[in-house]
Amino acid sequence: MNLPKICSRVSSLMMLLFVFLACKNNEGLKADNNSVLENASHPSLILTAQGVKDIRANLGQIPIFDKTLQETKEAVDAEITNGIDVPVPKDYSGGYTHEQHKKNFVFMQKAGALYQILNDETYANYVKDMLFAYRDLYPTLPVHPQPRSYARGKLFWQCLNDSNWLVYTSQAYDCIYDFLSESERADLEKNLFKPFADFISTGNPQFFNRVHNHSTWGSVAVGMIALVMEDDSLLNRALYGIKNLKMDPNMKDNDGGFINKDGKAGFYANLEEPFSPDGYYTEGPYYQRYASYPFLIFAQALQNKKSELGVFKFKDSVLLKSVNALINLTDADGEFFLLNDSQKGMSYYNSALVSAVDIAYQFGGKNPELLSIAEKQNKVTLDDAGLSVALGLKAGEAKSFEKKSIELTDGPNGKQGAVGILRSNPLEVVFKYTAHGLSHGHFDKLSFALFDGGDEVLQDYGLSRYVNIEQKGGGNYLKENKTWAKQTVAHNTLVQNEKSHFKGEYGIGSKYHSNSYLFNSSDKNIQVASAKEENAYPGTKLHRTMAIISDSSLENPFVLDIMRVESLKPNQYDLPFYYLGQLMQTSFEYNKLNQPTVLGDSDGYQHLYKEASAVANGDNITLNWLNKNKFYSITSETNKSDAIILARIGANDPEYNLRHEPALILRKKNAKTALFVSTIESHGTYSPVSELAINAYSNIASLTTIYNASNYTAVKITLKNNTSKLFIISNENNDEQKQHKLEVDGRLIEWTGAFALVDFN
Repeated sequence: MNLPKICSRVSSLMMLLFVFLACKNNEGLKADNNSVLENASHPSLILTAQGVKDIRANLGQIPIFDKTLQETKEAVDAEITNGIDVPVPKDYSGGYTHEQHKKNFVFMQKAGALYQILNDETYANYVKDMLFAYRDLYPTLPVHPQPRSYARGKLFWQCLNDSNWLVYTSQAYDCIYDFLSESERADLEKNLFKPFADFISTGNPQFFNRVHNHSTWGSVAVGMIALVMEDDSLLNRALYGIKNLKMDPNMKDNDGGFINKDGKAGFYANLEEPFSPDGYYTEGPYYQRYASYPFLIFAQALQNKKSELGVFKFKDSVLLKSVNALINLTDADGEFFLLNDSQKGMSYYNSALVSAVDIAYQFGGKNPELLSIAEKQNKVTLDDAGLSVALGLKAGEAKSFEKKSIELTDGPNGKQGAVGILRSNPLEVVFKYTAHGLSHGHFDKLSFALFDGGDEVLQDYGLSRYVNIEQKGGGNYLKENKTWAKQTVAHNTLVQNEKSHFKGEYGIGSKYHSNSYLFNSSDKNIQVASAKEENAYPGTKLHRTMAIISDSSLENPFVLDIMRVESLKPNQYDLPFYYLGQLMQTSFEYNKLNQPTVLGDSDGYQHLYKEASAVANGDNITLNWLNKNKFYSITSETNKSDAIILARIGANDPEYNLRHEPALILRKKNAKTALFVSTIESHGTYSPVSELAINAYSNIASLTTIYNASNYTAVKITLKNNTSKLFIISNENNDEQKQHKLEVDGRLIEWTGAFALVDFN
């Protein structure tokens, strides 16, 4: 007996029975109902009348859509059985009332889609009853009792979540629009939808009239309900902001970011300003993921209702480019890189990305590579776009989405730095030289993180928040987000005199950006990203170069990291490396303190314990560690009297809000100029089953800077197999056609372009 095959056949039969019964409940579906759909003006946002007709015609024949439909039906049916609960709001994120209202808008949207697809009035009545429950509650509500937000909502503690509610609920209303009587629609619009839209816009201009992911949600919420109600006044407000509004340009939000310094507002402004021409969103991929849902859902609705606006062509199709950018900003497991405020583990399996992939596929020329992402997500949206993806998958059109090394520019014109991603299987280097990133930005110019086959090896800490976990600050940002996570020392980048970049002040940091110096991934054996930062510390210039180097004698490539510092006066320079895992061995002797001491008193240093220290003797140092059964090593060049600090996050953390993770900090004191040169390797494995450690030690024999001046830096890397390579970078001329020559150790090296890697045995 082949049980898996039998189970598969039973599952298929159950799905066909499910579809048959759904259609059987409405005898005239194929003729009369489709006839009605063809002349209907609703649904018209995400689902369209023609889309519903096509979906019904394909039910039972589109596996990924049928699976999603069945799962959605089961979930909504269970929720309907539980009954309608519309509690008086009182909680922060994670609390009962917050989560209940959140659940309500999600299930209303799902139920609306089920009503259209299955033509079962059970779902329409559920949405109707829910909407009228809110119609009764909403007029009675003051602002939310929790006072933390700069823009308090009514159903939720912040207008942001109120906007979430309206974005989803607008879709539900669109789906049952024709099910309701004219008087019922008039009642809902007068007593619920219009007051709701006014409250989050004209009632909270500091929330609505700005460029930020918050205002994107606000604009889309007002725009979506405007499209359903065909209210052009509200639609214009959504697209262009509140007109003739005077706001204090120095007003700030809860994160310390300026609310509206330049007067720009509305959906189009939020498309124009935060997105670069490459589709990178300046707040970083975590918030790009969050904002992608309203951006793309509203664009889809506008395309369906107002195609003459050509929203998907705006700014050279930047919305469609943004989906490709987001996918490229994920590791091998589909998890987003941690740039700025970011929660670890967020990935393209999130529902916002399911929607983004489906919409980008339908409206972006049906790129078959997107189908491979949808296949991994294993679900689609229950709408026209989801059907399009399901049909593409059924036809076997999917092609693998190949993530390559890529540089994604930042800023509305692509002139405010960039993110460089170097990929050489299995390593991924994420190098950040961007603009600040609005109020969710961190003070970490020229920082980097390293991934190995989807595992984070050298980490970016991310945000200090337990999202929607009520026990930790009501699920909101913790104070340590400002005192630790945003500070420079929390990242793998240089800190001067124990002070954060731009003094840790948003008003300063938001004025500046780093600059890309070069990005080249044309040679699989040597891929390089290099960038400069000249404003983080007045009078100090930083230049960092990251390279992934492959050698045929090594199983894995390795990373070369060169950080150059030039200053007008002597300073202390710290360069941390936040490695994840268990320390195995160091090549240097250290003194471990009986009682760890706090490393500093501000700018994040107050959250670091000094656990051990050493003084360098001028030789290379190596730190070797184990993480997820893989061995790693950092090898660094040192000067005599350099300090080596073994640190750990967690000082001054009475509520255990921080993760207590280790760091290696290299410190140079009283220096105008400084050079930090390191290699990072993934070089071996350990099996807990066989209990064998393979290639547990570093492959690097020595790391030597043999030339360093304002014009060039040359580093010799010698492997334990006695072969050597020389990496040279031109520090002042990045012209790819420029010819260079440099005498190194009595040898004349000639090359073309800003850098070279040569055998140097």
